[in-house]
Amino acid sequence: MILFLTNNQITKPLFDWLREKEENVIMIDYKITMDFLNKIKPKLIISYNYKFIIPKDIVSNYKIINLHISYLPFNKGAYPNIFSHISNTPSGVTIHYIDEGIDSGDIILQKKIKINQTETLSSSYIKLHHEIQRLFIENYPRLLDIKPKPQEGEGSINYMKDFEKIKQFLPKGYETTIKTFKELYENSKL
Repeated sequence: MILFLTNNQITKPLFDWLREKEENVIMIDYKITMDFLNKIKPKLIISYNYKFIIPKDIVSNYKIINLHISYLPFNKGAYPNIFSHISNTPSGVTIHYIDEGIDSGDIILQKKIKINQTETLSSSYIKLHHEIQRLFIENYPRLLDIKPKPQEGEGSINYMKDFEKIKQFLPKGYETTIKTFKELYENSKL
């Protein structure tokens, strides 16, 4: 059994693809517990846009792969696509193991993605999800056989509260271009 943890419809194409390849795949959008996992005994757990922090007892007893739309160690946590643009860090995608930190586990695969400044935050978000799904599909099922590497450097981390400070620079919401968003942010001197 493969357990697919998510809270976002953008992950559904990957879930559907996985269900075609594997016999028993279930999607969960609520907080998991050790009791639940001990009952279903998954052979693999995939976390992709899952909003809950996975408890330490689960992390220490199960290998969990996470799909994150940033080029780790940069932009761990919330809104990685948005923060990569204002922090001038590489945009990209990373498949990594979950450890007890936030997006700090060893890296299985990652890829830098070129994002044009004329794209919107919405279109770049969709592009990153498309790329991480492609990276997963191209490398499945050998993902668990790839020797992971520790993250290098300190990187950065962002929280939901950090987004609250910058959402004022999105006059068209997520349809704001990256260029406009960066200009408004840089002119604000935040």
